[in-house]
Amino acid sequence: MNKKITISVLTLAALVLNGCSTVKPWERDLLAKPQMALDSDPLKTAFDDHIYFSKEASSGGRGFGGGGCGCN
Repeated sequence: MNKKITISVLTLAALVLNGCSTVKPWERDLLAKPQMALDSDPLKTAFDDHIYFSKEASSGGRGFGGGGCGCN
């Protein structure tokens, strides 16, 4: 039982530490592309969020003022 736990912990540690790699200078151009951004089109996302909060008659979390009338 103890051996299984040790192997599981070492496997998990290897998987977690694999994500802690450094980015080489020649690889940074690939990460700087617009496709790699979390939000590739911020204007469209803001527009969609505004429509959502206007239709839901709520506001919150995204910096929108106003309520459900859609006039803000």
